[in-house]
Amino acid sequence: MSVFLFLFIVMPIAEMAVLIKVGGIIGVLNTVGLVLLTAVIGAWLLRQQGLATLLRANQRLNSGELPAKEVAEGLILAVGGALLLTPGFITDTIGFLCLIPGTRHWLAAQALKRMVVSGQSRGFYFRAGGGQSPFGQDPFGNRENPFGQQRPFDRDSDGNIIEGEYEDETESDRDRIEKK
Repeated sequence: MSVFLFLFIVMPIAEMAVLIKVGGIIGVLNTVGLVLLTAVIGAWLLRQQGLATLLRANQRLNSGELPAKEVAEGLILAVGGALLLTPGFITDTIGFLCLIPGTRHWLAAQALKRMVVSGQSRGFYFRAGGGQSPFGQDPFGNRENPFGQQRPFDRDSDGNIIEGEYEDETESDRDRIEKK
């Protein structure tokens, strides 16, 4: 079964069936109120957990480490928040599981097992699926990175971060227009 078939056909039908069943038991207004309450609680929990994850990621970046776990948790938080804003009890349950720290850490660990993370001078590179080379197979065959082993940030032989300054001397579009 295709994921899209599940997401766009089976899931809404299941949500409607659950909403109708709950509405028949506790009433329509109570059901609508409960759906709104879960959205409000979810938004509050998303804000709280999202800020905590952002602060941890900032601390790891400041210490010279890659915040791979925090990035994975941030993606899980975003999915959980979107699910909580979607009306329905099934999506709310999955959304709350994404926002609870214990299950979110477990989901992030599972995602990181399938992800290769490498730091580059111009940003981070994420590739799902694991494997030895962070660059995977290119269109011309299976080759390793032509620039050698890449490590997160530039470090000397003792593992210390090498700091430096630079000045950007590239011309902006405005500078080129002013010269004409």
